[in-house]
Amino acid sequence: MLTTISKHEVTELLHGPSGQLEAAIIRAEDGENKPWGIVCHPHPLYGGTMDNKIVTTIVRAFQHFKLNTIRFNFRGVGRSEGLFDEGNGELNDLLSVIDWIRQQKTEPDIWLGGFSFGAYIAAKGATLIDAKKLVMIAPPVVHFPMQTLPAIKCDWVLAQGMQDDVVSPEAVLTWATSRTPAPQILQFPEAGHYFHGQLTELRLKLEEALG
Repeated sequence: MLTTISKHEVTELLHGPSGQLEAAIIRAEDGENKPWGIVCHPHPLYGGTMDNKIVTTIVRAFQHFKLNTIRFNFRGVGRSEGLFDEGNGELNDLLSVIDWIRQQKTEPDIWLGGFSFGAYIAAKGATLIDAKKLVMIAPPVVHFPMQTLPAIKCDWVLAQGMQDDVVSPEAVLTWATSRTPAPQILQFPEAGHYFHGQLTELRLKLEEALG
């Protein structure tokens, strides 16, 4: 069952490269003049969906800036059709969501966000479009080929729990500081991979960094 984060949120089925994509959309007041924030969820084969609490935390941070927001299920998750495709098809899913947004508005500003596997997909997307901002939470730098990503040229924020036992905090920080330009890095000394008990702090820190 969909976790609804706003009374204004509606579920729609968008056309995707492998069939329909399930999306939860919040259109801002005066939304035609506002950017769109898109948030990508963690690994589909390990229970990742658009209802993930870090995904909805990023959406709430974007909502703080009165953005239109959309979170969606990758292929094979929920009511989205298709099969897991090792990140390649999932990138195409994201790009199809961006195409859908562009059908709503000419040249919209796009903010991208993602958690874990979703951070990898969002980062790839940010290298392919003229994104305005990027939020990455616990990117899987040793599990996917993030070392070969082109430069991320938009403003970007990376949040990392230093007690993460899924992705290596040291590897994430080494990767992030090696990038040019580098992101604004938010370290959470007591947080694990899922930021249990620290989601409010995560949201507030993201809002501060994005603002």
